Amino acid sequence: MIVTVLELPATYGAPARILAAVDEILARGARTDLVLLPEASLTGYVSPAGDFDLRRFAEPPGGPTSQALSALAARRNVALAAPIVLREGGACFNAVIVHDASGRPLVTYRKRHPWFPERWATPGPDGPPLFQVGELTATLAICFDAQFLEKEEDSCRALSEADLLLFPSAWLDEEDSRTPLLSRIARRFGIAIAGANWAPGVVRVPGQGDAYLMGPDGAILARAAAGRADAEVRPRTE
Repeated sequence: MIVTVLELPATYGAPARILAAVDEILARGARTDLVLLPEASLTGYVSPAGDFDLRRFAEPPGGPTSQALSALAARRNVALAAPIVLREGGACFNAVIVHDASGRPLVTYRKRHPWFPERWATPGPDGPPLFQVGELTATLAICFDAQFLEKEEDSCRALSEADLLLFPSAWLDEEDSRTPLLSRIARRFGIAIAGANWAPGVVRVPGQGDAYLMGPDGAILARAAAGRADAEVRPRTE
């Protein structure tokens, strides 16, 4: 099946505008089956003033952002994995929700390891989920989670069983540590990786850009051009 990653420029507090841009990208691009957006790309990961607190954007399950994502997935007939700031009781999560091509929610993953500036975010209670998208078994991890994937038993199990790791990020790094890390994970577990990363925008920091799809051998299958990369991903053969 065809998997697409988007490289969206950093914005802040403009989810409707970003959703409209995503809709346009999907409308004018090649047919795809599964689309991944970068971490916190609807709300913005950090403000231009350096404010990392995203609680002002938090919504309950089934809130307006979830509804808009469901409608977009159904309208474009694609499975859509997209970020959401989720409020549940007194907790707020940096999360990703996946809808299938009919707009039905498949899974919500709450970031297990918020990065140090994400003091607003409650650590997710569960490890990477396993879920089916078309012919692929997929799993999910968000940005800083990658530093722990090889150390946690449940994460290793999910990576060993899945065909594809969906990896949205808002990476910040002076040198590219993301690609060597993901390449090692791909080779160790024989898993393809979809890496959707933020791009320079209202915030410009090292580590932005270079969204790609990576094969289970750790080689890059496609790099984003004009904000998008597409590649075919197949189920494991072993």
